[in-house]
Amino acid sequence: MPIEWSLLLWNFVAVMGFMIAVWALSVAIKNASIADTFWGLGFVVVAWITFLGADGYLGRRLLITLLVTIWGLRLALHIGIRSWGKGEDRRYKAWRQQYGKRFWWISLFTVFLLQGVLLWVISLVAQVGQWSLKPDRFIWLDWAGLVLWAAGFFFEAVGDYQLAAFKRNPANKGKAMAQGLWRYTRHPNYFGECLMWWGIFFVALATPGSFWSIVSPLTITFLLLKVSGVTLLERTIVETRPEYRAYQERTSAFIPWFPKQG
Repeated sequence: MPIEWSLLLWNFVAVMGFMIAVWALSVAIKNASIADTFWGLGFVVVAWITFLGADGYLGRRLLITLLVTIWGLRLALHIGIRSWGKGEDRRYKAWRQQYGKRFWWISLFTVFLLQGVLLWVISLVAQVGQWSLKPDRFIWLDWAGLVLWAAGFFFEAVGDYQLAAFKRNPANKGKAMAQGLWRYTRHPNYFGECLMWWGIFFVALATPGSFWSIVSPLTITFLLLKVSGVTLLERTIVETRPEYRAYQERTSAFIPWFPKQG
């Protein structure tokens, strides 16, 4: 088996093992929410396994691995701090109530292993981009990808910081965040995350035969827009924050743009 496909297989095994270990910890502490904290760290594991095992151009391997590592560590730290001491997220609490004593077992498949499969699929671009020795230098696609990633990191990191600061102010309870980056998009953090993965795709695209890895940014974009991100979050926000509907009407849902007047 070629080393590239062996790496894909080893990474899949590593991701499944990683998620099973996180699941075991969640059972011990009775908190499935830790899946969200460890999500970003799983990508870091995949990136470094690939870096150590691939034979591609060292500069590109290092670039991709560092981009994934910076993103994954920041995300894990942000979610960990945000959820510290707050107990289990209400989504998992609802499932725990629904399934009762069976939840510990069902959560392995519906939460942790499912996230593991998605993690592996999304990380494909970070794996494929490290395979090839050619080109053995950085080209315009690498630089374009780095610029996209940097812009995405700005939107995600700054957006998360601004929202956290907004929520810390008791006077803002029940209000819609419409300041800073949130004035131009209702989800700057999700937009930034998508942009980062498209940036990594551009870096991978610099290598021959890598276009098929577009499945990675397409998957994360679909998930954030239609499944676990914008759609799910806005469904609950509208029910709890009366101001949010007016905010929806004047603010772009995803791609940043100037708010509507009037």
